[in-house]
Amino acid sequence: MIIMENESSPKDLPNLTPVQENIFTSLKESPTDYRYLNLSELKYELKVRERIIANAKLMNDSDAKFSAFEHSKFNPAFWLKTPYGYRLKESKLPSDAIEDIFTNGSAYSFECVTSIVLIYYKSILDTIRTPYFNRLYSPLLVWGHNYDDDLPMVTYKGLDYIPGDVYYFFNPDFEDPIWMGENSVFIKEDQYFGHGVGLVTHDEMIEALNTLRKKGGKESAYLLNQVTRLKFSDLYRYT
Repeated sequence: MIIMENESSPKDLPNLTPVQENIFTSLKESPTDYRYLNLSELKYELKVRERIIANAKLMNDSDAKFSAFEHSKFNPAFWLKTPYGYRLKESKLPSDAIEDIFTNGSAYSFECVTSIVLIYYKSILDTIRTPYFNRLYSPLLVWGHNYDDDLPMVTYKGLDYIPGDVYYFFNPDFEDPIWMGENSVFIKEDQYFGHGVGLVTHDEMIEALNTLRKKGGKESAYLLNQVTRLKFSDLYRYT
């Protein structure tokens, strides 16, 4: 349910794209309360979620590979490898470096947590002014859960199926720790993007992870009852 603090909650919004309309309907029909200061803040969230979906698809179509940190790579023209992740060179702008990941995918390989962080950075870059982005995210370190404090990401219990959310498919009988599970963007009804697996249905994601169990492992992968998303209200002030 959508709740406005300073005005009446909208039944409809004009001039939405089909993707934004789907997100808006999902928020409106959800049993969870989604609170906004005004329509402008709501529209900003719709825009960011739309970009998360679009950038997940861009990553799926790119030549970026899946790998553990040991075998990973980031374009050395922009990034330096450290024990904690990839640090952006001081001479480079964060905006240019993030764009490079989505236009020059063959120069990159990383695992699924990093893919979500990169999709978030790109989606924020697409929706706030570039100078703000460069001030917020400089210096920049990227790998797994090592990301800037100004990337406002939170995890909640529950599955609300709002397009642009991130869900986690857990693989309890994994063989390689890198396949303990898959962080995935919820694209639309029964479609998810997980880096290293691709654009797949719920059942296809489970089947893919079940092929990566340890020898003799019998416990199936499953979708955890949790959701990760950006704190859109924190980002709204930079629009």
